[in-house]
Amino acid sequence: MEDRIRTGKDTGLGRFPTRTFAINAAWLTAVMLALDLTCWAQTILLHDVPTPAKAEPKTLRYRLLHVAARIVRGGRRLRLRLDRHWPWATALPAAFARCPALPQPAR
Repeated sequence: MEDRIRTGKDTGLGRFPTRTFAINAAWLTAVMLALDLTCWAQTILLHDVPTPAKAEPKTLRYRLLHVAARIVRGGRRLRLRLDRHWPWATALPAAFARCPALPQPAR
């Protein structure tokens, strides 16, 4: 529990933007969604990658979200081209490939 509180503070829970209750409530909702999505991605999508699976939110932002990439168009499709020499160039596409393969929830 303490670990999740600490990662929540790194995600944005440590500071509220204003003194207005409604804005702070929206901020808290956004922070909790971001924290849940981060935990979900680490557990389900990045489970076999040793470093990002146990990384803090700041480390994940630096290693996975701040990637040198280029969006290219070809064959009527948009593609994301990652730098081949980037250390996590295989982890990010593997995580994106796992998303559609996840089972759909029952209705």
